[in-house]
Amino acid sequence: MKKAASRKAPTAARRARAPQRQSPLALLINSILVPIDFSVHSKNALKYAVPLARQFDASLHLVYVVEPTIYPADLGFGQVVLPGIEDELRQKGQEELDELVAQEIGRTVKSTSAVRTGTPSQEILAEADERGIDLIVMATHGHSGVEHMLFGSTAERIVRKSRCPVLTIRPGQE
Repeated sequence: MKKAASRKAPTAARRARAPQRQSPLALLINSILVPIDFSVHSKNALKYAVPLARQFDASLHLVYVVEPTIYPADLGFGQVVLPGIEDELRQKGQEELDELVAQEIGRTVKSTSAVRTGTPSQEILAEADERGIDLIVMATHGHSGVEHMLFGSTAERIVRKSRCPVLTIRPGQE
């Protein structure tokens, strides 16, 4: 039987002489996107994103998506879009984003925010592409069964289609 070769722990001198190699998988995260819908879950995802941004010296970008307001009309005119309501929702959304940035982020990291109108998954992906985002940090709402079939999962669509990594935060992970 052969004896197992013993490996000595590297001493400080040996570590100092060894050339420092950077891992080929080094993460370069300069910008993090956090989709916000003002739910407890999305605010929890933001609480994960802030320390990540600090750790990587990255900027945070928050996005809120207003879904188009369409009402079925009577008298056979089809669907009616009410742009005034959407403008109000966009304005209120931006005010709430500004307040959230002040409360949760402050001046600890560089941050920006945007309000978009459209389908949430499509708009979040478009925002990530347009801004060259390196990481998306978002909440899952934990829908399952019939709820998942009816509402689908924005997080699931983003994970499938995103060009950058997506970190999903499950409900109850504080």
